[in-house]
Amino acid sequence: MLDILTIYHGSVNSSQVRIGEVFKPAIQRNAPALIVIHNHPSGDPTPSPDDVAVTRAMVQAGKLLDVDILDHLVIGGNRWISLKERGLGFN
Repeated sequence: MLDILTIYHGSVNSSQVRIGEVFKPAIQRNAPALIVIHNHPSGDPTPSPDDVAVTRAMVQAGKLLDVDILDHLVIGGNRWISLKERGLGFN
C-alpha cells in the first residue's frame, strides 16, 4: 500500500466525481492499482446506479492509464458492499 487519500467530499445526498481527479494521485505515485471506497451517509451501502456508472468509467479509464481498479467499496453504517464481488461496473 502506498497511500490512503481523500479525493472528494460530497454533500449529504450527492457527490460529483471527476474521474481524472481519482487517477491523478495514482499516476503521480506510479501506483499500479487502486481500491476506491466511498460512504453512503444514509447507512445503506446498496450501490446506486450512479455508483455503478462511475465504477464502469473508472475501470475503463484505468485500462487506458494502466492503473487497475481492484475494487470499489461502498460503506454504510457498519456494513460494506464490494461492487467487484457483485460484478457491478467491472464487466
